[in-house]
Amino acid sequence: MLKRLFQTKPVEEILREADSGVTLKRTLGPVQLTTLGIGAIIGAGIFVITGTAAAEHAGPSIILSFVLAGTACVFAGLCYSEFASMIPVSGSAYTYAYATMGELFAWIIGWDLILEYSLAASTVAIGWSGYFVEIFRSLGVEIPAKWSASPWSEPAGVFNIPATAICLILTAILIIGIKESANVNATIVIIKVGVVLLFLAVAAPFVKTVNWQPFMPFGASGMVTGAGVIFFAYIGFDAVSTTAQEARNPQKDMPIGILVSLVICTVLYLATAAVMTGVVYYTELGVPAPIALAIRTLDMPWLSVFVSLGAIAGITSVILVMLLGQPRVFYCMSKDGLLPEVVSKVHPRFRTPYITTAITGVVVAVVAGLTPIHELGHLVSIGTLLAFAIVCGGVLVLRYTRPDIKRPFKVPGFPVVPILGVVACVYLMWSLPAVTWWRLFVWMAAGLLIYIAYGFRKSHLNRRTAGKDGG
Repeated sequence: MLKRLFQTKPVEEILREADSGVTLKRTLGPVQLTTLGIGAIIGAGIFVITGTAAAEHAGPSIILSFVLAGTACVFAGLCYSEFASMIPVSGSAYTYAYATMGELFAWIIGWDLILEYSLAASTVAIGWSGYFVEIFRSLGVEIPAKWSASPWSEPAGVFNIPATAICLILTAILIIGIKESANVNATIVIIKVGVVLLFLAVAAPFVKTVNWQPFMPFGASGMVTGAGVIFFAYIGFDAVSTTAQEARNPQKDMPIGILVSLVICTVLYLATAAVMTGVVYYTELGVPAPIALAIRTLDMPWLSVFVSLGAIAGITSVILVMLLGQPRVFYCMSKDGLLPEVVSKVHPRFRTPYITTAITGVVVAVVAGLTPIHELGHLVSIGTLLAFAIVCGGVLVLRYTRPDIKRPFKVPGFPVVPILGVVACVYLMWSLPAVTWWRLFVWMAAGLLIYIAYGFRKSHLNRRTAGKDGG
């Protein structure tokens, strides 16, 4: 049994299965892949989490937190690029783990990605609802709190209708087609990047260096914890890799989409963090809309409207990409027999995994409607870091176990870069609060029970192996 748990799935078999039967539609080019990455990275992180991380963990040194997080992401992004060009199929870190570390690790990372995407989408949808209500309030229209907050929020509501509605609308767009979804996302990305650049241009002259003192009020450990917290913002390029099977030329375009989106977003994060903490003293930034707060201190109502709209656009695209990524992980796990076959069905007309997309959208919508925003971003961050660490480790393993495989893109500086990727991700995981680790353990324990009860028995790879071994 132990041997079966750790058997790997040959890369050749993964590629052969991806090309057989009804396949996903290959329509995405490098520009669309890059905008998908930007769509997932620039959103709640830049409009919400940056302020909270600065106020509670890092202070003005949040700038260095982004440098640390961005560096870890570069290591992981290079490893993702090698895998995405070598194994251009849906599934992301799940598929990579299956090819390098075996089925048990593949299930663990697949289950982790389910938590990562669904929780991120629900949390961001609640934030979207908050901005939506604020825009209507500025227009003189008051949306009743009972229909824009959960029963456990302060003040308590009945159901968060705006959060639920945006999830269901985006789910419908995703079912219609991946190209249409990417085009909607590209439009949103142009709007929100433009808004961020407008904020930087207008607010930069008002930066006061005195607000950067003390630069590291919580010490170096606070800066590191801040990097772990804001890692939530970097889930985007993992979402890009889940669309590899829908890229026109994945061997060339996937590395471009992953690395270019990562570089663009890191530069924007650094600039925004510097300007935000320079305009407003860090202790005041622990609010849901820190950029809006910075604008209020400048007394520019016209800019506030633009930024609020940009926040809505930015957060919308994050929800879109999160809802896009999770069904494709379900799709691959089902194709391997680890989840029921119905999960991998593709719509005959739209060529999208419509059943898993619909299930994901409905569950995320209900959770967003009934759940308040707490410190759940930490759980998303630790899940993201775990996925990145396994991918970096997977590159090391496969280079030595299968040196014969064609690699259109190779991680430079091997083996130093993958090792640094693993170390950086584990270090940032370790900096997160203990309660976050306990929540992760509980989720993983539930996943292992499901794997033992269903996945291990139904796994196509295990059933073939059992047959060869005589049961």
